[in-house]
Amino acid sequence: MQKMDTSDIPDGILTIDQCWELLNDAAVGRLALIVDNHPEIFPVNYVLERRSIVFRTDGGIKLWGAMTAKPAAFEIDGYDPHTEEAWSVVARGDTEVIHDVEEKAAADALNLEPWHPGRKDHYVRLSPRALNGRRFKVNKPDVWNTRVSDARRSTFE
Repeated sequence: MQKMDTSDIPDGILTIDQCWELLNDAAVGRLALIVDNHPEIFPVNYVLERRSIVFRTDGGIKLWGAMTAKPAAFEIDGYDPHTEEAWSVVARGDTEVIHDVEEKAAADALNLEPWHPGRKDHYVRLSPRALNGRRFKVNKPDVWNTRVSDARRSTFE
C-alpha cells in the first residue's frame, strides 16, 4: 500500500483517510438537519457502508428531515487522555432514504442495530461531499478548578 504524502497538510488537520478511520472507530455521532427552517441535532448510532454513513430511524422528524432536499452534516469528536489530544470530524452532504433490500442487508451485516428501543424500520444514508477533521493538544486543566466530569482530569488522577 502506498503511503500518502501529508507534508503539505497543516498541523492538526486530518487527512481524508484519517477522518474515515475515526468515523469507522466510533459508533455514535450527531446528525444536523434543517427542520422547519431551523437546525436540529440528533444523536444517532451508525455504521460506515460504501464510504457513507448509514443509520436507522423511525418515521419521525429525522426521517422527514432526511427526505428533504437540504444538505445535512454529521459530527463526531473525542479525546485521548494518553496523548492529551482532542479530535473532531465533520461530514457534510446529502441524505437519502434507502429502499433497496440488499443495501439494508449490507448495513445490517455491519451490525447496524438501533440503541433506542422501538421500531427503526427506515434506513438513511448520508453521502459526504465534504469531509474534514482536526486534532489538537488540549490545555492542561487547572485540577483545582476543572469540573470532575472533564475528561482531561483523567491524566492527573
